[in-house]
Amino acid sequence: MAQGEAGEVLEFEEYVRTRQDALLRSARRLVPDPVDAQDLLQTALARTYGRWDGIVDKRLADAYLRRVMINTRTEWWRARKLEEVPTEQLPEACVDDSSEQHADRALLMDVMKVLAPKQRSVVVLRHWEQMSTEETAAALGMSAGTVKSTLHRALARLREELEARDPDARALEREERERCAA
Repeated sequence: MAQGEAGEVLEFEEYVRTRQDALLRSARRLVPDPVDAQDLLQTALARTYGRWDGIVDKRLADAYLRRVMINTRTEWWRARKLEEVPTEQLPEACVDDSSEQHADRALLMDVMKVLAPKQRSVVVLRHWEQMSTEETAAALGMSAGTVKSTLHRALARLREELEARDPDARALEREERERCAA
């Protein structure tokens, strides 16, 4: 192994060691299952390792890896979509933990499934990763305007889905707002 290759391996290993927790959180936000999130991160790291020397500004490595994770997740989604078989009854969704926070998270993760992969990626990067519009645009390879319009449509779709799932709660919330305003 040449001297430069050993330094490159150590540099990549050091990057992974220092950033693995944050990267796993990003992967976990892209796929709901923790095991799938670990697989997603490992696949993205393997793909990134082969191109590590091409990342001139290593400060952009997180954005590069997130993009690889998003692309990989999209590939998986497309492959699974072809394997899906329609059934007459949907399985019942269950939430093991009865705490309100876990229920809200489960509902949110379920509602996020109605979004197209691009919309979901924009929502995750902007709201969970708290990236700016410009950072999100760079990570996804789109313009800032496309990020804004995609986010607007995605949030509107999420609101519609939440309202459709619980119209009574929305009515109570609306009444409460009107009572407070009066």
